[in-house]
Amino acid sequence: MPKRQFTRKKTTKNNTKPAASRSRTNRSKKGLGFLRAFQLVSILAVISIIISIVVILIHSNFNKRIDVNISHVNIETDPDTQPDIPIQNEDTPIQTTPETIGNSTTQNGNNVQPVANNTATTTVTTNEAAQPNTTPTASRPTTATTTTTSPSANTNPPVQNITVSTQRPVETIAALVFVIDDAGNNLSELEPFLRIPYPLTIAVLPGLPYSAEAARRIRAAGKEVLLHQPMEALGGQNPGPGAIYSGMSAAEIRSVLKRNLEEIGPVAGMNNHQGSKVTADKEMMNVILSFCKENGLYFLDSRTTAETVIPSEARRLGVKITERDTFIDNEQDRVSMINYINSGLDKAQKNGHSVMIGHTWSPLLAPLLAEQFAVFSRQGYSIKTASDIIK
Repeated sequence: MPKRQFTRKKTTKNNTKPAASRSRTNRSKKGLGFLRAFQLVSILAVISIIISIVVILIHSNFNKRIDVNISHVNIETDPDTQPDIPIQNEDTPIQTTPETIGNSTTQNGNNVQPVANNTATTTVTTNEAAQPNTTPTASRPTTATTTTTSPSANTNPPVQNITVSTQRPVETIAALVFVIDDAGNNLSELEPFLRIPYPLTIAVLPGLPYSAEAARRIRAAGKEVLLHQPMEALGGQNPGPGAIYSGMSAAEIRSVLKRNLEEIGPVAGMNNHQGSKVTADKEMMNVILSFCKENGLYFLDSRTTAETVIPSEARRLGVKITERDTFIDNEQDRVSMINYINSGLDKAQKNGHSVMIGHTWSPLLAPLLAEQFAVFSRQGYSIKTASDIIK
């Protein structure tokens, strides 16, 4: 009996050892799994840190490139920050139509080419018309602002898109002359042109209510004054008071010119108002140009007809002249004016200068010219009077 009891106890002791061993094995496995999980988490954390550093470096380099690009931007001085249009060039002659009083019907070419086009241009225009008593209606643009941003959504283009470098000054590439015709009828129309901060040549019609006062204000503003001499047109329209008509004698022509100069003078020169008939007449232009030479005046040929004899007669008489290249405001909308100005810029690059004519009664013209001054300067154009380019 005691022997049997001893055997049971021994059996019980021997049976407890395997259970303890299994417990230690399970704990070892759990510890190994925790260690592996910790190692995996550590590896993922290191990878995350490396990715974060790479993203930060890429973002930093991208910002640096943006900062560099901002230092050279496109400058536009359009009042509505409008999209760019290229310099354009008149390429086709224009058919002549009769002169009409009350509006300017002179037309320039509508077929325009980029500045790279070196095709010679021939402008055959209709006759310039007399100034009406009422200002043509047109919407006025918003006030111009100079920005360093890309163009906004407005559809009207600026004269040019200028890339400005602050490293070195822009060299002068050509001279621009802006001649403003038909002053004398309305002082309020004249005033915006007098405030433009660069040289202008302004032509005053004789015999109008404000002719003498307009000339006085132009001189006081430091602008150049011309006698805008009315002359007979082919269409037979009334050119206005103080006009020269075909059939006048030399004495009559000189008398008219003297009387007009007494009202408008002193002046630097004269240009023709309408005059497609007179400027094609050698005998009459001989008298007019001789009068200019005797009085120290130059003559600006407005080229209201392709048949003008002014260049040939001026060479023969030794009279200083210059000629109109472009009419700016044939059409009373901003985009058309910009296109004509761009045509003038193209001619200036080819010829060294360009003479562009506008009118006091164009309500959009003065703001457009004023706001583009910085653009012209940055691009390398100098602004001159008509007398500056013929000295």
